[in-house]
Amino acid sequence: MKVLCIGHSCYDIIMPVEKYPVENTENRLKEQIECPGGPALNAAMLLGKWDIETYLVSVVGNDRYADIIIDSLNKSNVSTKFIIKRQDSQTTKTFVILNKENASRTLFNISAPKDERYEVNYDFTPDIILMDSEHYNLSAQAIKKFPNAIRIIDAGKLTEQTAALCKVCDYVVCSKEFAELASRERIDYANPDSLKVVMNKLSEQFPGNIIITQEEKGCLYKIEEKIKMMSGIKVNANDTTGAGDIFHGAFAYGIAKKLPLEKCLKIANIAAGVSVKTLGSSISIPDVEEVYKIYEKNR
Repeated sequence: MKVLCIGHSCYDIIMPVEKYPVENTENRLKEQIECPGGPALNAAMLLGKWDIETYLVSVVGNDRYADIIIDSLNKSNVSTKFIIKRQDSQTTKTFVILNKENASRTLFNISAPKDERYEVNYDFTPDIILMDSEHYNLSAQAIKKFPNAIRIIDAGKLTEQTAALCKVCDYVVCSKEFAELASRERIDYANPDSLKVVMNKLSEQFPGNIIITQEEKGCLYKIEEKIKMMSGIKVNANDTTGAGDIFHGAFAYGIAKKLPLEKCLKIANIAAGVSVKTLGSSISIPDVEEVYKIYEKNR
């Protein structure tokens, strides 16, 4: 199976602090973690490391950060032949203040201008397209060109373009924020009926399979007309940066391996859970063998 990932790549600079800094004070860092990041990139790197033939379409700048990103992807067995290097721009950088006291994150982005002028000349046919909706036109082009591919979207934030892509996807794997805004309903864990209301309203808008990620709580999904909640694994979280991206990549891996839906979700939950023990996004991707060992213990 061949997977085409389309979307955001960036360079993460993570600054762990013992507690969140007070405004207008000087603070010293004991360490700094740097690595490639971004939803599509993290998912693609997981797939490549887990021996799935993977290609990434993403827009980067013309700087050393882009070179590091491309080199890291190549080392992870991800094809970079469709990476678009924008000559007049810098690569997006994300600065993360990581509060070690409670593992909360505060992000600052220096974003490169989005560029949708490009068309990609593909020389292969993907079986699966995984997109994060960052590059709408590139995603729409691929959907049109490869109508038989299984389409998965990482729907993080609700926009008109993201909603449009969700309507033509086989799997809509969305955040709690997206689900609540799209359904115009609140998820209340103390009220199970609220989960059903949100899921049913999303199903009315989007014809594909709906999965709502719930961070440490796991994920909400529907199978055989039943709405279920799958709990995440219990770990001591040190850094949740990239955990959602790793969930999406592992879910796409399960689909590529033609696993049953609930096994796909279980593997994705485990991969995301294991990742939060390590600081950094792409460097926290677990080995597939470790994930399967945990899966076998928790069957």
